[in-house]
Amino acid sequence: MKKWIVMLLILFTIAAPIYGASGFAITYGEATNANSQWKNSVTNYFQSQTDKDLKEATIKIITASEVNTVAQSITGLTYTPDKIVSCALVDLSYNQGINIVVDKSKITVVTPKMYANALKSTGIENGYVVVTSPVPASGESALTGVLKSYEMAVGETIPEDAKKAATEELYLQTQVVNQTGQNPDTIANLFEKVKNEVQNQNLQDPAQIKIIVVNIAANMNINLTDDQAQQIADSIANTQKAQGNLTEFKQKLQDVTQQVSGSQGILDQIMGYLQWAFDYISNLIFGGN
Repeated sequence: MKKWIVMLLILFTIAAPIYGASGFAITYGEATNANSQWKNSVTNYFQSQTDKDLKEATIKIITASEVNTVAQSITGLTYTPDKIVSCALVDLSYNQGINIVVDKSKITVVTPKMYANALKSTGIENGYVVVTSPVPASGESALTGVLKSYEMAVGETIPEDAKKAATEELYLQTQVVNQTGQNPDTIANLFEKVKNEVQNQNLQDPAQIKIIVVNIAANMNINLTDDQAQQIADSIANTQKAQGNLTEFKQKLQDVTQQVSGSQGILDQIMGYLQWAFDYISNLIFGGN
């Protein structure tokens, strides 16, 4: 009997950390959270995009203060609480790269590729992400919620310089879209190609990066002003400089992703053993029928 009790304790010890790292988080904008109809609408949309029970998610409310802390110096805008409506879901059990679903009926400017570019600036290249809003919104401020969802899912804070670099990049992408009239994904592709080339060459000097911006934009038939090319170069330089502080977060992200994406099969085995042990011990104590 003692042997089986010890085995049960061991199995529970193994299972505990797997259950503890859910890798599943949701953020609601504070205006959405304050309006039950809006919150229900968003919750229903989230549920339609996942087969997981939303009650299992870690949930946080994103405030205007949090958005302004990161974005105000970049955008020049000050958000009031009634403007924080965007919401995000992050699930790290998805382990095939990154899959971003944007509710196009509500998020009017930012596309999945634009979010992916910004997230890559914080070392995030995997996970399942859903972004929505109860009312039409551009989507820029939603990045704060997405990043916070990742922090909760991973259990690790993203360095402030990386969050600011990502926010700056997303905001600049939307500005360039508006100024050039280009398709949002075309501009997102421009940023992606420039970033890949800059990373390949391991550059941080804005002057060198600007040359790459100009050349790639020309190859894509995108007409940029000198100021726009410089802004893109400066933004990507900031992204590059932030990478050195992301080692710990990226490692934790990788660890949690591997843990939660592979945990279901392990849990099934553990639960099978637990059920067998329970039945065996019950039979010893109460006798078989």
